[in-house]
Amino acid sequence: MLARKEEYYEYEYEHEFEAEEKIPEQERLEKQAEEPLFKTVVNTTLRSRCRILFLVATLLAMLATVGSGISASRGYTLVEVQRQADQLEQENERLNIEIAKLKNPQRIKSIAESQLGMSVPQKTYFAHENP
Repeated sequence: MLARKEEYYEYEYEHEFEAEEKIPEQERLEKQAEEPLFKTVVNTTLRSRCRILFLVATLLAMLATVGSGISASRGYTLVEVQRQADQLEQENERLNIEIAKLKNPQRIKSIAESQLGMSVPQKTYFAHENP
């Protein structure tokens, strides 16, 4: 079988050589100009592996982008919650100061005297009963 292939190839080669001798020089030059200098060999397995590698890299890049977006949004949420906590603490401090002002004995005395017409007694007597 191998011998037949060699004969076939030799025959084909000899046949092409004879055909080239018959073609005029001008036609042969035009034919050579049309043919590419280098024939490209397509490696489909390498091409498919490159496609898979590109898809995996693209998927990983997308996952990294989504992950960083999620962590950034969580960071913004955390900052907002901290800001609200600070505001509530300030409001609590303000209310504690206001409560302390309202409980001030001087304020209570002035309201009792001015609005309610009450007065503090000049002398205080204590009675003690024996049983």
